[in-house]
Amino acid sequence: MKTIVIRPLTSELNADYLDFFDRRAFTDENPNGPCYCTSPNQEEDQIKKMVSEFKSYGVKETLRKYAAEMLSQNMIHGYLAYDGDQSIGWCNAADMESYAGFVPAFARNIACGKTMSIVCFEIAPGYRGMGIASAFIDRVCADAKSKGYAAVEGYAILSGQRNEFDFQGPYRLYQKAGFIEAAREKGQAVMRKVL
Repeated sequence: MKTIVIRPLTSELNADYLDFFDRRAFTDENPNGPCYCTSPNQEEDQIKKMVSEFKSYGVKETLRKYAAEMLSQNMIHGYLAYDGDQSIGWCNAADMESYAGFVPAFARNIACGKTMSIVCFEIAPGYRGMGIASAFIDRVCADAKSKGYAAVEGYAILSGQRNEFDFQGPYRLYQKAGFIEAAREKGQAVMRKVL
């Protein structure tokens, strides 16, 4: 296996974030693309405004523009995976309270203290199946613990088969990382690791 390094997103890495989504994310025609992982960190009104610009500027171009603006304002949080100097994966993870619509309401109702939420993964084709999502989870948990969080959560879609639209990570991924199911509703499970 290649040596993969996980780094928290900082302003110094903003260009690497954009480069990942410009050149490597969703290059296998994944139905979730194009995407720059902006929606988890946007309010509903901002998402509607962004979508209204798709016809004028193009979907990918509009998403990139909003991502660049949000990065400059430190509004996107998470981790990049690197193979050498090249960004090859992304995990959107931050304080539960920073996600307006991406954390299910039933998860908020059973929160167990200050919680870090994992809401999205994207790994470049050719790097999938190499344990990168697990490495992201390990790093998120280690950092959350060092910052005094009570728990880390992921929100797995319950499905018996591979789902191309599942960007939140499969149930089994969280189980392997020591997470337990805290609740389930409408085909989604709150997977939690108490720190």
